[in-house]
Parts: sequence; C-alpha cells; structure tokens
Amino acid sequence: MTNGEPLQLDAKRERLLSVIAGYGPCAVAFSGGVDSAVVAKAAQLALGDGAIAVTGTSASLAAGELEAATDLARLIGIRHQVVPTEEFADPNYVANSPDRCYHCKSELYTQMGRLAERLGVPVVLNGANADDLGDFRPGMRAADEHAVRSPLAECGITKQEVRVFAAAWGLPVAEKPAMPCLSSRVAYGLEVTPARLGMIDRAEQVLRALGYHELRVRFHEGDLARIEVPFERVAEVCEPAVRQKICEELSRVGFKFVTLDLGGLRSGGFAKLVPLEVRQQFAAR
Repeated sequence: MTNGEPLQLDAKRERLLSVIAGYGPCAVAFSGGVDSAVVAKAAQLALGDGAIAVTGTSASLAAGELEAATDLARLIGIRHQVVPTEEFADPNYVANSPDRCYHCKSELYTQMGRLAERLGVPVVLNGANADDLGDFRPGMRAADEHAVRSPLAECGITKQEVRVFAAAWGLPVAEKPAMPCLSSRVAYGLEVTPARLGMIDRAEQVLRALGYHELRVRFHEGDLARIEVPFERVAEVCEPAVRQKICEELSRVGFKFVTLDLGGLRSGGFAKLVPLEVRQQFAAR
C-alpha cells in the first residue's frame, strides 16, 4: 500500500457518507453480503434512524442467509425489515432466460418501493460497486427503471475497497465469498423451481460441511450437478473418500449425475453462454 492509498480510501469513504446523507432517508437492499453491508453501515452512519435495511425472502435465498442478514443488521445498528417477494409467480422469471435477474430485481424493487412509500422513505439503494459497471448485469436495468441508486458505484468504490471498508468498520462479512441467489446456479433454459433450488441448497451445504466454503453447485438438464470449487482445491474433491461422500450425499439430494468442473470456480459461470448482443443490452452502466 502506497502512502497515497490510505488518503484516497479515506476520501472515498467520506464521499460515500456525504452522498448517502444527500439522499436523505433511504432503504437499502440488504442481502447480508459485503457490498450491501457496507452500504447499510454507511447509511446508518450518515442517516441514523433515517436508514432502513430491507431483505427480500423467497425460495431463491439459501438456508441460513436470512438469519445471518438479521444478525448483521443488528450488529450494524440499522433498522431491518423483511419482505417476501413473489418472483416465482412471474413466468418470465421461471422460464430462466439470460434476463432472469432483471425480473427478480424488478420484483424486489417493486416490493421495496411499496414498503419505502409506507414508511415515508423516498430513496432505495443497492450494493452495486464500480467493478460491476460494464458487466452483464440484467438487474441493473431494473434498478434504473425503479430509480434505485448505487452509491458505491457512484463513488467509484471497487470490490476490494468495499472489503477494506468492511474490515475497518468491523463487519464480519469483510471476507465473505460472493453468494449470488440460488437461481443463478440453474442453467439458462431450465425452469427455476423451488424444488430445484432446494436440491442446489442442500448440495452446497454438503460441500460446506466438508470444508469447501467457496463453491457453486450448478444444475444442468437431466438432474446433473456440476461442482465448482477453487482450482487449487479441485484435486481434493477427487480423493476417493471425498469423492465417494459427495457422490453419495448428492445422490440422496436427488441428483442423478455428479460432475466436477476441472476449470475451477468461476463467478457468473453461465454468463459466458449469453450471446454478445444480449450481454451488451444488459451491460451495467
């Protein structure tokens, strides 16, 4: 770290607080991940009781994540509300096209907007950071349509800087791996159903119990599971005892075939299959 970097980070943190204070009372889309946690903490510091964290719940939320978000909101000291979302009632979401996240976020922001209106909170914030800009992010179009603000991105704060802020504020999620919703594990074109998400969730719990905390279990046609772990741990999964345990447990979960991705863990694993013209259409701005 150079001598100039701490000063630059301090300036970005102060700008973040100033920008959020300028919004006035706001509701933060709060998943409990590091990005939304930093926005929630900044909002609490800038606005006090004028800030509220809102967590949407549905079958796409992994087991334990709501409880973790509730505990984190309590630690931050921000008011916390939970709203059920009904994305599974939307056939466009269930169809699981590459724009699935757009329909999911549209439902979340609709429900948040209704709650915010009842509470007299005029602004909704999300946790998009500067590294998300230009990436394939259908949910950001939903944010634009619902006038949702992205203070981290607006302040030019990167993912790594978010983690630095989280550590400085004593947030336990500073090093938490990214945890996209369970629906992101289902191959495009296969319907997203609560039953399939339940299989994915239980399968990932099996791997976590074996010590794999950065992972994805991708759901492919034919009830096939494709496991992704960091590349340096791929060989471990192939060890006879580990391999047998995983195969047995995932078979009990309901998977007919269990495979290991030799390329290792890749964030946004299905995004590379999206045609370029569709990626450009939904590139975050």
